[in-house]
Amino acid sequence: MTISYTLKVANSRFGGFSKLLFRWKGSIYKLLYKEFIVFVVLYALLSLVYRRLLTEEQKRLYTKVAQYCNRSTDLIPMSFVLGFYVTLIVNRWWAQYTSIPLPDQLMCVISSNVHGKDERGRILRRTLIRYANLSAVLILRSVSTRVLKRFPTMDHVVEAGFMTQDECKKFESLHSDFNKYWIPCVWFTNLAAQARRDGRIRDDVALRLLMDELNLYRAKCSMLFHYDWISIPLVYTQVVTIAVYSFFAFCLIGRQFLEPLEPGQEGDLDMYVPLSTLLQFFFYAGWLKVAEQIINPFGEDDDDFETNKLIDRNLQVSLLSVDDMYQNLPPAVKDKYWNESTAQPPYTMATAAETLKPSFLGSTFDMRMCEDAEQIQPAEASPSLPRIQTPLLSRFFAAASPAISIKNFGRGSRGHSHLRRPRADGSFPSPYPNCSEDPESVARIEEEETEDEESRASETTTPGGCPGGTRPPEASETQRKDLLLIQVKAPSSDSIGADPPESWKP
Repeated sequence: MTISYTLKVANSRFGGFSKLLFRWKGSIYKLLYKEFIVFVVLYALLSLVYRRLLTEEQKRLYTKVAQYCNRSTDLIPMSFVLGFYVTLIVNRWWAQYTSIPLPDQLMCVISSNVHGKDERGRILRRTLIRYANLSAVLILRSVSTRVLKRFPTMDHVVEAGFMTQDECKKFESLHSDFNKYWIPCVWFTNLAAQARRDGRIRDDVALRLLMDELNLYRAKCSMLFHYDWISIPLVYTQVVTIAVYSFFAFCLIGRQFLEPLEPGQEGDLDMYVPLSTLLQFFFYAGWLKVAEQIINPFGEDDDDFETNKLIDRNLQVSLLSVDDMYQNLPPAVKDKYWNESTAQPPYTMATAAETLKPSFLGSTFDMRMCEDAEQIQPAEASPSLPRIQTPLLSRFFAAASPAISIKNFGRGSRGHSHLRRPRADGSFPSPYPNCSEDPESVARIEEEETEDEESRASETTTPGGCPGGTRPPEASETQRKDLLLIQVKAPSSDSIGADPPESWKP
């Protein structure tokens, strides 16, 4: 029987695990005590031989051999080899358990989609779920020693009710060199197709749902077969086993008490019982025994899977679901909280303290953003608001934005006369008055503005110029540069690729 101690560790308390150290069934003591006794006996024999039977010259030679063995133990990476191996074994162990086929989902689909209260409908539902359970029994007979001992032959499977005599004959007549656990799944699909033709399954959607659940069930049976077939590579298991046994073979010799080689030299403390070495053997050898126990969880160890109990449970629950519970519904009535806006189930006196705990609403629920009320007011986006341009992004603004080109400024120059209206000192105002200005850029802009004024004055007197000193329909190259400089200076990092403000559009 699987050893379960979940209730013992439900609450963490002082010395909670210490109560588990004195259990025998399923414990490491039960797994390891034979190897531990052998190690202690061999260590004691070598110690007696060294202390009582060897001459002085032999002791000196043994001391050198023991020192060599003690140094050699550091060359074996025990923690890495064992840790990685046991982790791989544990992951595989849990994956095998989750691959055991359970009929819970399949039986719900059968009960809701295979209709008929008559005897024919009942036979269909029970036969479908029996085929599913039969497939699980066949695959578990192939991988679990417990199940094979329970059903050693197909006659025992027939006697248990998983298969009829006619089905057994058909099963035996189908010759195959491989495992035939999949045959009941094929019977299931054929019977489901017949039920669809007879109208017991009302539409193709229900049939598809039934087939999908069966395929998931069959896939788990297949995974159990492959886990049993494909083991962890034998070389890895051999490497780990040899590493552990060779490590403790060196320890038997190298961890002995040694007399000093030179007279008068201070020797080590004579510990008749090597406590640290015994603990090391308990940890490392116990780690190996854990892997040995769970590498195949379908055996008969204390913590192996209870496959026979699973078979009993699956058959009983699945037949109850598709037969007795078919359309067996309790009356639908108003629930207890029908007239209440907030449902609050009652608490017992043992759990009344939990009602005093506040509900968790999020880690930032009690966070105070700012005591100043002005800081939490919404701000409207406007082109006139100052924007901060990071120095890193400024190097990418050497070219005009694709959303605002020089050509667009030229065509829309009449509509943006406020951008070129000079100040009292003759310079152009910036559309971002709060932004800091670069003195070199301002001087360059003012110089180009002066040249632009002189060029416009000369154009009024030329034959090709506009009469009356009016501006040409398109801006000059200098004006375009002026606007480009303003555009390069103004946008912030969050306006890259965005459309121009409404006041800049022509």
